[in-house]
Amino acid sequence: MKRLKNIILTFAIALGAVSCVSKMAFKEPDLPLPEKFQYTATADTASVANLEWKQFFNDPTLQELIERGIKNNYDLQIALKQVAASQEKLKQAKYMQYPDVGFGVSGQISKPSKNSMNGQSLNLFLGQSHVEDYNAAFNLSWEADIWGKIKNQQEVSRMQYLQTYEGSKAIQTQVVAAIAQGYYNLLMLDKQLGIAKSNLELTNNTLLITQKMWESGDTTSLGVQQASAQKQATELLITQLEQNIAIQENALSILVGETPNKVNRTIEMSDTSLPQNISAGLPAAMVSRRPDVRQQELVLLESNAMVGIAQANMYPALKITANGGVNSFKFDNWFQIPASLFGSVLGGITQPIFQKRQLKTDLEVAKIQREKNVLAFRQSVLNAVGEVSDALVSNESLKAQEQKAAEQATTLKDGIKSAQLLYRGGSANYLEVITAQGNSLQAELNLASIKRQRLSSIVDLYRALGGGWK
Repeated sequence: MKRLKNIILTFAIALGAVSCVSKMAFKEPDLPLPEKFQYTATADTASVANLEWKQFFNDPTLQELIERGIKNNYDLQIALKQVAASQEKLKQAKYMQYPDVGFGVSGQISKPSKNSMNGQSLNLFLGQSHVEDYNAAFNLSWEADIWGKIKNQQEVSRMQYLQTYEGSKAIQTQVVAAIAQGYYNLLMLDKQLGIAKSNLELTNNTLLITQKMWESGDTTSLGVQQASAQKQATELLITQLEQNIAIQENALSILVGETPNKVNRTIEMSDTSLPQNISAGLPAAMVSRRPDVRQQELVLLESNAMVGIAQANMYPALKITANGGVNSFKFDNWFQIPASLFGSVLGGITQPIFQKRQLKTDLEVAKIQREKNVLAFRQSVLNAVGEVSDALVSNESLKAQEQKAAEQATTLKDGIKSAQLLYRGGSANYLEVITAQGNSLQAELNLASIKRQRLSSIVDLYRALGGGWK
């Protein structure tokens, strides 16, 4: 009884050396968030990012491409494997609070010198020149989680798992957006190719008219050469567009995790439709929705748990060890029960005193790392708000640009007809016709490009707001 009291007193003295442990509670850092996004009239709580990608993109061909990409894209598959690996570590972390148990079997034969005290004692008491020792035992060790060190280690594992999960969602948003961007770029190239082929017919007609006028003496050979050069330039443009289409098809195929191949299209750019009246929602909601921002917040939570671990390492540790099994100095009666049974239990408290400042350094470094992650989290939020603002202003600006470009394309297309009529009547020269055709071609190509940019800005806004992973 007295021994038990002494043990309890020893534990009490060691634990009393530290009055208490401050729990490393997480405090949400102040974030640089405005009440509403710039370039929005009101702070609307609804957001287009709440739509699933199948609702946002209603083109069946694009939906099929995105489905294949989510299933087969290698970056996304790698991310999902990382999630699976982290999940296994999380399962293992749940067992940290349990003791370590092992089992070992050993056999040893020692033969001391005959002239040694051990050798002479063996010969005297056992009548042999060697000693045997056979042991089979279970070993147990357990550390009490007094200061929350193990709990914080489990929290680290949980945060790491959630980081990989949010990381996979972030990659999916990027894959979905990249496939949509590539698809719309492909539709733009199709449109530009159609425009170039239509313009080639016009340049052919101009060349035929110019050749007839040259044959009749109404123009010079320079006019024929200029008309021919314009036709060759249009043919060159068609070849370049066909090359770009093939390259874009290859890029899309790789994005969906397939070998380069043709990409079927059932609609033209003019038939595409995306939500036009886009609501951005509130910046605070965007922060909780964007996977990459959420991932950075989880990094901060992990570093907070690491501070708790570093602090707990400075406090006393209560460890209990035990072992038991069968032991004998003869093989024949090794497993003779109960004579060969043995067991021992040891409990102790160790308090780090001088570790060459290692523990203090670990704690200070952990605190600094947490401060760094606070800054990184704030930076990720700021970048996210900036991306949304950029997409909003681009969408509004491109809407106005598209209207002006459409008006310009219509005006210049009408100018071609006027120039051709005047040219046939002798009231205009060949340079005016060629200039009108060139300007019209460039205007229509530019209009197709602006339409694609506007579609891209809507996709960028959807991704920037955190859409695409549902």
